[in-house]
Amino acid sequence: MLLIWSSLVDALTAHAIVPFLALVHLDGLAGDPREIAGAVLIAIAQVLVIACVLRPLETFAPAEPWTDRGLTRIDRTYTLVMLLGLNPLFAYLVLTPLANAFGGGASAVPDATATSGLAHWLPWFDHHPLVLFLVYYVIYDFTYYWMHRTQHWIPWWWALHSMHHSQRQMSCWTNDRGSYVDGFLQSMVLATVGLAIGVEPEEFALLMFIGELAQNFSHANVRFGFGRIAEKMFVDPKFHRLHHMRVDPERPRLHDCNYGQVLSLWDVLFGTALYGEPPRATGVGDPMVDADNGRGVVAMQWGAFRRFWGALWTRAGWIPGDVAFDDHHRPVPTAHSDPHLDDRGPPSDPANVLSEGGKRPSHST
Repeated sequence: MLLIWSSLVDALTAHAIVPFLALVHLDGLAGDPREIAGAVLIAIAQVLVIACVLRPLETFAPAEPWTDRGLTRIDRTYTLVMLLGLNPLFAYLVLTPLANAFGGGASAVPDATATSGLAHWLPWFDHHPLVLFLVYYVIYDFTYYWMHRTQHWIPWWWALHSMHHSQRQMSCWTNDRGSYVDGFLQSMVLATVGLAIGVEPEEFALLMFIGELAQNFSHANVRFGFGRIAEKMFVDPKFHRLHHMRVDPERPRLHDCNYGQVLSLWDVLFGTALYGEPPRATGVGDPMVDADNGRGVVAMQWGAFRRFWGALWTRAGWIPGDVAFDDHHRPVPTAHSDPHLDDRGPPSDPANVLSEGGKRPSHST
């Protein structure tokens, strides 16, 4: 198996990675081409796991039965673009040059294993690489939890992140459905923390891939979880589906929950964990965001960017809290809106009735 893996890495390196790096003039900056090839192969394996394991589980034990999976197809496109392109490109074409420029990473100093970060501050980690990686992952996941809460808290960031939550048919492909501007901001936050603690680019790629695969599972349309004990530590599909539920008219803040990526422990510790609720329909109540379900990739990206741009230059876009978006893509508070207004309408038609006071229904997270 190791020989087969090595042969595949060598072939991909020679016929794809090296020519591409030479084309974009990054062959001297992006690190070892074989490591990039390995990351791409891992991504291909991840796609196969999603298609051959997680997708059949949705057929055998669905949380929500669908007669038409049409809305999920675009999420599959997002997954392929992200896993086979944007994630490896960011990790090796952005993170490695940054690490080298700031003097971090083993590649910056010949024959060095670490010049900064945790391994530099605590040399004990040099002899316990697995423990060091686990510590990296805990820090990574903790950072993700608070970043994710901020995405829902700051209106201009919600303007971008809301595209991920607009999906009415959440599936194992949904994890990578999102604004590329949002994805860039997330990656920069996580990469900054990674550089600060000394994560190497190949380790950063592995962190992202583990998080991605775990989130592919947590987004799957299945009705089972990990059980009463394990669910208090790890995010499962039952737990994360509640994070994506539409607003409950009788309990409008119920959806403000379950922000963890892989470890649900953070939600338990910081009071945002919700358990015991039955499976619920997913999506958003704001028709301007729900309209994403009737759009293609380019139109979805443009719609999210218009909401972001409209929020960024308004005072309301910087005031923490729940917002919806008006016809000019500006955020409007939902504190006085009527949560009973729940007209989904055609997914391509955002022109639903406004609630009292000219505000649209509140979003669900």
